[in-house]
Amino acid sequence: MTAAPPESLAALRARARELHDPAALALFATRLQSDRRAGARALAEACALRARAAEREQRRLERLFALRGELRGAGARLVAGVDEVGMGPLAGPVVAAAVVLRDEARLDGLDDSKRLTPSTRARLDGEIRSQSEAFSIAEVWPEEIDALNIYRAGLEAMRRAVEGLAESPDHVLVDARTIPGIDAPQTALVGGDGRDASIAAASVVAKVHRDAIMQRLDGDFPGYGFARHKGYPTPDHLAALRRRGPTPIHRRSFAPVAQLIRP
Repeated sequence: MTAAPPESLAALRARARELHDPAALALFATRLQSDRRAGARALAEACALRARAAEREQRRLERLFALRGELRGAGARLVAGVDEVGMGPLAGPVVAAAVVLRDEARLDGLDDSKRLTPSTRARLDGEIRSQSEAFSIAEVWPEEIDALNIYRAGLEAMRRAVEGLAESPDHVLVDARTIPGIDAPQTALVGGDGRDASIAAASVVAKVHRDAIMQRLDGDFPGYGFARHKGYPTPDHLAALRRRGPTPIHRRSFAPVAQLIRP
């Protein structure tokens, strides 16, 4: 009886591309190691590397969800993560999001929004929205920022985001601050958008929403480059500000803008 020919390298590579679980990748790599073909052994090494990377990512995600799991275990049915974006720009709103993730949420690559590429943020934004019990977005615009001051405006945006949830949360996880005016118990985590999945999810949703606003405002106020720098004080933005003057969406209480409107 003739032995069956070995599976082609193209077929093995196709099978490897379909594997994402660390254990499955490691097992596939182990089986390939006995193959005498150099291409198969190279594929085995690549799969072993992917398995180790996938295992590290799996552990990282487990840590991100750990606190939420503890709170759920202690009886908190709805755990909301809250974060804001847009504190530093000279123009545009501060945006906050509150997100209540489902227990079965699977968000590969979730992290602090600042560490993610625009394409990864866009993918995760859609996944977060579809895998959430509820989410809410709130905006505080420059006129109110100037009246409140930027610190209080950020807190107000987060308060509105929490209040905007369809159902009041049992616990709120916040990035480094305590939100005034809400009844739910809170936990403030320094660097929370890199330590907790719910806060990280909120940072992604808020960032994608604010970036879309600034891209739209780029069409309303051409010449300032809002679509590129999103209102942050980049050299290009500062040069345009000096050349053209402030727009209605600039924050007049911020020094680079205030210096241009003083008599």
